[in-house]
Amino acid sequence: MNPVRGEPDDLVRALVAAGVGDERLLAAVRTTPRAGFVPADQQAAAYFDVPIAIGQGQVTTQPSLSAMMIEGLELDGSEHVLEVGTGLGFQTALLAQLAADVVSIEMRADIAREARVNLARQGVRNVQLRVGDGSGGVPDRAPYDAVLVSAAFPEVPAPLVAQVRPGGRLVQPIGPGGHEQVVCFGRTAAGLARLRVVTSACFVRLQGRYGFPLGEAESDPGSP
Repeated sequence: MNPVRGEPDDLVRALVAAGVGDERLLAAVRTTPRAGFVPADQQAAAYFDVPIAIGQGQVTTQPSLSAMMIEGLELDGSEHVLEVGTGLGFQTALLAQLAADVVSIEMRADIAREARVNLARQGVRNVQLRVGDGSGGVPDRAPYDAVLVSAAFPEVPAPLVAQVRPGGRLVQPIGPGGHEQVVCFGRTAAGLARLRVVTSACFVRLQGRYGFPLGEAESDPGSP
């Protein structure tokens, strides 16, 4: 195993340089060891602001990009949050510190198992982790105050729109996968209203019943 290089404060500095200003979010990054949420053979890179491969063609989201997306949700600590795409759980752990509770859904059972172990090891208890098709959300726990989607599709799937409570927020990469805009939406009585573009980025495709067909080739994800 390669030794861990750096520390959480290195990530905090990278986030600040990227324009992240939410002090609660920066504090969460400072107290959440990313090295505990990456494969053992990738720990040397844990505190660099880069995506990290986790197998099956998947990578973690670059920390500064993840932070910009979380910041777009404007969490105050009271929210019931849905995360689509758990990965190995680092972003989940950040959301868990910033919200009341988190429902996170991951399509790949083996990755979800690793995330569950990682979250338990760090003492994160306010997360319910599901294995399934995230393009359909988790309707039995809806409505949500905030939804964060860590995969790209040209539009927000209808089930996810329906699961955001009026007044809530949703952040998703909008595009074909590999080159998209991360957009922050607000939920109104009429549906979603586009509030702002958070950043440009490259993400894997959102696959599932309400996304791209399963098994399609994916792009290099997780970075601006």
